Amino acid sequence: MTETTSPKSGNGSIFGKIIAVRGSVVDVWFETDIPAIYSLLHAGKNNEISFEVMTQLDSHTVRCIAMTATQGLARGTFAEYKGNELTVPVGKNILGRMFDVFGNTIDKLEPIPKAERRSIHQSPPPLSDRSTKSEIFVTGIKAIDVLLPLERGGKSGLLGGAGVGKTVLLTELIHNMVGQNQGVSIFCGIGERSREGQELYHEMKDAGVLDDMVMVFGQMNEPPGARFRVGHAALTMAEYFRDDEQRDVLLLIDNIFRFIQAGMEVSGLMGQMPSRLGYQPTMGRDLSKLEERIAHTKTGAITSIQAVYVPADDMTDPAAVHTFAHLSASIVLSRKKAGEGLYPAIDLLQSNSKMATPGIIGERHYQLAQQIRQTLAQYEELKDIIAMLGIEQLSPADRALVNRARKLERFFTQPFFSTEKFSDLEGKDVSLEDALSGCERILADEFKDLPESSFYMIGKVEEAIVKSREKDSSKTNKDKKEEVTA
Repeated sequence: MTETTSPKSGNGSIFGKIIAVRGSVVDVWFETDIPAIYSLLHAGKNNEISFEVMTQLDSHTVRCIAMTATQGLARGTFAEYKGNELTVPVGKNILGRMFDVFGNTIDKLEPIPKAERRSIHQSPPPLSDRSTKSEIFVTGIKAIDVLLPLERGGKSGLLGGAGVGKTVLLTELIHNMVGQNQGVSIFCGIGERSREGQELYHEMKDAGVLDDMVMVFGQMNEPPGARFRVGHAALTMAEYFRDDEQRDVLLLIDNIFRFIQAGMEVSGLMGQMPSRLGYQPTMGRDLSKLEERIAHTKTGAITSIQAVYVPADDMTDPAAVHTFAHLSASIVLSRKKAGEGLYPAIDLLQSNSKMATPGIIGERHYQLAQQIRQTLAQYEELKDIIAMLGIEQLSPADRALVNRARKLERFFTQPFFSTEKFSDLEGKDVSLEDALSGCERILADEFKDLPESSFYMIGKVEEAIVKSREKDSSKTNKDKKEEVTA
């Protein structure tokens, strides 16, 4: 029912009148004290409808984007402004819980005790507070640490479709982050992953990492305004742990393209003229406001791993181009590798990292990484010849190279802690030194007599020798049994 008399202002609240409702866009007229941009307004019988001021049309009117469904709103309804922006709870109490964009718990557990709340609109840390050192973020995953080192306080992109092991890789990174660095993990689902939020929640619970984790979701059935702000909400929580508790934070965002897409919808609803391919004209600014808050400061670091959907596999798409400009490492997951059972299914030749330079990772590591890439690239070139003529037609040198490359491919597979219950293989956390040493020994042909299957799903390279011996002994026992039976 439409209200006819203006409520009296009090307790710091100011009331305005809704003069237009067009889907998720709401225009509100204020007699005096027009709210600032990013202010949060409420309407409805119990203030259940929320909208955020996006622009000031004139000295009395603001245009807002709804963060909730607008059913029940009508012209003449009064909107309340309490003088605040959208806030979310921060503090130790939020660990192990699941939230929406408003900071409300959505895991059906007890409400969290009253906690400090902070605005989701924070400025990036000033340059004077940022760390000038480039440090490696060790993950315990061989393929990433050796060839695609991640930056502590940097942003890494995880490119991959469905069914290539993206969730498993994210889960493992959370597990290793909590185990090694006593850090906090924050998972932010923007549209894409939120439909599997319940499944992910139970996976984390079973893996025992939920107590050092926070999950924030903006679901695909929510208005674009909520999806556009959920990333900022997760970052506000992450900044508390970095700045106040001085802990390292692993921020997982899935999917950053859905953030850009939500911004595109908001821009269209606000009546802005679209730029190339229908994207919002402010895409670069919108993305930078989010990405620049992910930083390594003197107190701690927010290290981000973001799933990036590339529309139609077109790397020149404006969304992909703007996202790649912020990334320090790109990890490409390959369906072909997943089909061969080589997990993690990382395409090592298509993936790259800006950290893989001698000045950051050291001369030995750099030269070894280059040698591995060269070996894998030459093997890729020889695959056509092998497919047509067979490996016997290759020269002895090429055959040795193929042997090394196939062993390296299998050595870069790894049993994960997060998949122990499915694979019956004990998870392995491999140190950088062990991973480098193993690659050096394989390239030096130290294990040329071992079958390549011995290198599949192991941790340290020494396990290949043990695996090969076990295989030989079980084969010998089998042969003896057959002889006795005969």
